[in-house]
Amino acid sequence: MKNFSKKNFTGKNNKEYKKNSDSGYYSKNKNRSEENERFMKNSAKNKNVENLNKIPKNNTFSSPKRRKPAFKSNTEFPNKNLDFHQELSNKRNFDDWIWGKHSVYEALNGERSINRIWCTSEIFSSDKFYILLKDLKSKGVLIEEVSWNRLSQLTYGASHQGVALQLACSKTISLKQLIDFSKHNCSNPILLALDGITDPHNVGAIIRSAEAFDCKGIIIPQRRSAGLTGTVAKVAAGALEHLQVSRVVNLNRALEELKKNGFLVVGLSGDGQISISNFLEKAPLVVIVGSEDKGISLLTQKKCDFLLSIPLKGKTSSLNASVAAAISLFHLTGK
Repeated sequence: MKNFSKKNFTGKNNKEYKKNSDSGYYSKNKNRSEENERFMKNSAKNKNVENLNKIPKNNTFSSPKRRKPAFKSNTEFPNKNLDFHQELSNKRNFDDWIWGKHSVYEALNGERSINRIWCTSEIFSSDKFYILLKDLKSKGVLIEEVSWNRLSQLTYGASHQGVALQLACSKTISLKQLIDFSKHNCSNPILLALDGITDPHNVGAIIRSAEAFDCKGIIIPQRRSAGLTGTVAKVAAGALEHLQVSRVVNLNRALEELKKNGFLVVGLSGDGQISISNFLEKAPLVVIVGSEDKGISLLTQKKCDFLLSIPLKGKTSSLNASVAAAISLFHLTGK
């Protein structure tokens, strides 16, 4: 039996074990680590060679790929702002616009009907334009004094020289001419007056209904109302060519003038105490149609001789302005 004493355990055999261990196990691990290191270097070298072979022949190196942003920046589209500007300008139809001092001056001196004028204070007070603009303003043409920058915004940077105008799609006549025309061949004519209707589609639809029910004319105030633009003419579907229109500076003063000439002023209101079907007065009438949201203004209501309502049987509390005008004209012209 062998003696496993401390001496024997740490003696020659132990030294030989260390020797064998140093020359065997540890050296083997060392060789493996060197082989792994060489393998990794060769793999990296081969990978670089593959990447070099993939480079285009023109030797143009592309930048490393980056994560695409969630949205595309303006730098990728250098003409984006220009395209947006052109898109905005295309939304407005400038076929009925004129700008520039000489062009506008000739239009003011001609016989073309004008819907609206924008000008700077320098143009309005100049000797060349002052008398013309003041005369047009008294005839109902809407004239606005604006800044140079505001006019540039309206014309999208055009060379306006401080003045621009919008032509009307139809000529207008004075209130006196409308009164004389309406009474010429009719004993009890009906006129429509619009109060605060700024939507051109509504104005066009009202004109179409008015002509269809043999209304003799339309009265449009200078402010707080859509003018006779191309949209109005398009929605009116040709009715504007057969209906007289008077554009007045002040609607309430125009109603007083109509009263002096024998007209009864009738307003359409949801709060009216008289149903339109029970209204039996036979006289020249002026029917006032207000906007959908505000209706007839309080000051205009005081000028009315009667406030009429259209009875509604459903849950809807109000009607579109053009629909209310058509219903009222149907009832009033049938009496």
